[in-house]
Amino acid sequence: MLRVFIFLWLLTPTLHAAGLDADRQLVNSLLAISQSRMPEALSTVDTLTKQHPNFRLAQLVKGDLLLARAQPLHTLGNTGSSRNAELEQLRDEARQRVRAATDSPPDDKIPVYLLNLDDSYRHTLVVDASRSRLYVYENRAGLPFRVADFYVTIGKAGAGKQKEGDNRTPIGIYTISGFKTPRELTDFYGSGAFTLSYPNEWDTRLGRNGHGIWIHGSPGNTYSRSPRASEGCVVLANDDLTRLGQYVEIGKTPVVIAEQVEWVAYDALDARRSDLAAAIDQWRQDWESRDSARLLGHYSPSFRTGSQDLRAFGASKSKVNASKSWIKVELSKVSLMLYPERPDFALVSFEQNYQSSNLSDRTVKRQFWSRENGRWKIIHETSL
Repeated sequence: MLRVFIFLWLLTPTLHAAGLDADRQLVNSLLAISQSRMPEALSTVDTLTKQHPNFRLAQLVKGDLLLARAQPLHTLGNTGSSRNAELEQLRDEARQRVRAATDSPPDDKIPVYLLNLDDSYRHTLVVDASRSRLYVYENRAGLPFRVADFYVTIGKAGAGKQKEGDNRTPIGIYTISGFKTPRELTDFYGSGAFTLSYPNEWDTRLGRNGHGIWIHGSPGNTYSRSPRASEGCVVLANDDLTRLGQYVEIGKTPVVIAEQVEWVAYDALDARRSDLAAAIDQWRQDWESRDSARLLGHYSPSFRTGSQDLRAFGASKSKVNASKSWIKVELSKVSLMLYPERPDFALVSFEQNYQSSNLSDRTVKRQFWSRENGRWKIIHETSL
């Protein structure tokens, strides 16, 4: 088993993510083992454990190296004892770290969710719960490019949060809403916490509850936690959380959390982007027409905004449109994001400049669009 473990690491010439120095040192140690350079292997992992004495996985590898001087190794953590829960957690962490190195998403593919990002979004964070990985994408003229990734821990019960206390990490699209410094927190949260806007409007509509879902650091005595160990938060090593901070804008940076990220080629997004963008532009044009029937055709029967359902919303729109002699609607800062786990569901955000014969107004809006019977329709709307 140890040979397989080493071989998997050997398959990867480089680690893609910036800032994975601890991982790199661990890889270098295993490379030295595979080439029978045992003193160098031990020296490398020894340096790593001195830098991060609380890195339990590295300590386990070091222990195996020392044990290998006396006997053959059959598995990672060659204790020879019965199944140990803590040891299994370390093996799970090793598997996920190995997977990140040997099965990294190709550079020519991106998460399907990032259809179009307005230039005001500098970076987007994407969490793949199945891989225990957080990916950082830089926005370059609307196209995302991966610039970093980090090992993370998610909820003990996995992803798909529904209610308070279920120990699950939510699936959805959120915003980093704030940052809590170590002074505001206990040591449990390590070097700080980025707060997330969970529950969002869609979560609330579906009856999902809970609070305090954060991206935070690790306790001082723990370099990293096992893949599933939190109460629903996304947890990083403290130095990784610090590195992540350079990509975060409070109140701005989107965070996509998926059970398993769907990766697609850049050009594969074109058709999906164009299809949704065309539906949005047609909605805008039909609003300008003041034809209420045409406008309301863009809304789902289950549409809601605030306390209004489609019937109440439609009556209000018809009354307002009748009072206008002309309407002009311009959309700017438009971002289009497909929702995780729902291929025909999207979050659309934009700045709306509304002008009419008797009113001018500028509003930031978030809309959830759903494809129903082959046509995109608005199912939920919030004015910010």
